[in-house]
Amino acid sequence: MADEVDVVVIGLGPGGEDAAGRLAEAGLSVVAVESRLVGGECPYYACVPTKMMVRAAGLLAEGGRVPGMAGDATIRPSWAPVAARIRDEATDSWDDKVAADRLTGKGARLVRGQGRITAPYEVTVGDQVFRTRRGIVLNTGTAPTAPPIDGLAGTPFWTNREAVQITEVPESLLVLGGGVVGVELAQVFSRFDSRVTIVEAGDRLLANEEPESSALLREVFEREGIGVRTGVNVTGVTHEDGMFTMRLGDETLVADRLLVATGRRPNLKGLGLEHVGLDENARRVPVDGHLRAADGVWAIGDITGLGAFTHVSMYQAGIAVRDILGEAGSPSAYRAVPRVTFTDPEIGSVGLTEAQARDQNLPVRTGMAPIPESARGWIHKAGNDGFIKLVESTEWGTLVGATSVGPTGGEVLGLLSVAVHAEIPTASLREMIFAYPTFHRAIEAALADLAD
Repeated sequence: MADEVDVVVIGLGPGGEDAAGRLAEAGLSVVAVESRLVGGECPYYACVPTKMMVRAAGLLAEGGRVPGMAGDATIRPSWAPVAARIRDEATDSWDDKVAADRLTGKGARLVRGQGRITAPYEVTVGDQVFRTRRGIVLNTGTAPTAPPIDGLAGTPFWTNREAVQITEVPESLLVLGGGVVGVELAQVFSRFDSRVTIVEAGDRLLANEEPESSALLREVFEREGIGVRTGVNVTGVTHEDGMFTMRLGDETLVADRLLVATGRRPNLKGLGLEHVGLDENARRVPVDGHLRAADGVWAIGDITGLGAFTHVSMYQAGIAVRDILGEAGSPSAYRAVPRVTFTDPEIGSVGLTEAQARDQNLPVRTGMAPIPESARGWIHKAGNDGFIKLVESTEWGTLVGATSVGPTGGEVLGLLSVAVHAEIPTASLREMIFAYPTFHRAIEAALADLAD
């Protein structure tokens, strides 16, 4: 016999958990299905624990900047308090009881196991069958993936999931992949005295960001002693006598540990998508502006391919919930999706890069302002790397993209995100009063450069 419910949510990452809780609080009968941890990747293996790591590494860097600025300091890194904080404060030793109780406290029914669609409006979990009156929400997220490099499979390499659980920092580390995960963790472990080399097949780090961001980050990394190899082909990996060996053509790299951070794949296999006319082999689940993927099916989060960020998943959850409840609301819009790479300097970006805008045949011009030349950058002195870059549509007279790199790049991004989202004319931005001396005041200088 099938249980009759209003909605089944499959996958309880941040967006799925939020959607299930909101729908339950609205009075619907909701079954929330999760095969791993309630809360998903973000609180246990990604956003939260990794930013604790970044915070700790940043303190070490700041301590090292004391000489010549404020006296003397002796820095002795210790991973023990970092590991303890991740275990005790972030993850409860990777136990989701708090999150599960929070969800069930809102009225949702939590079912553990693999959920799959077995017919339109029907989900099966083990031997339980649920028939839905309103439909199904998919939020199954992504999983780390490794490239098909000779010898890599079967070796004890790390992904982000293993990296956040360590209790000791390796003496040496190879990082395969120069995207966000790779660069953040490379800098963290380097600052905890690991000898780190990052290897990227593309011609630069952070390929999806502005080339100026990539160039500056490489400069900072090499200054800090992190090895950077870009534009290289990894021909093989071996693991013998507790050591990893990576072959790059004529060059060989050896380290105690290997972190693979080359991307993620959507968790679509085995979901029964064929029963609702969707393809489990696709790279993403296409959705409309209200996150509808098929009749009675909504998809949110990473699997939509519209931004692999917790904030996008939560944003989409709100829109899907409104649609399910029949409430009015604007459809989703992605012209001003903010993103932050939590390196030092922080790299915050919103909207389109210059290259992306030109690829869309948008007539644009750009403005740049270096942070070190701003008043706050000059005062900050040590650790003041960064810049502001603006991308303006010359047709519309508004920003279509912006990048804020610096000691608080992600926070300065807030003003730029509002400008892109609200399509504020750059002429109006030039009339603003920017507080002195702040990092965000460099936006004023970038606007002036834009007008030249």
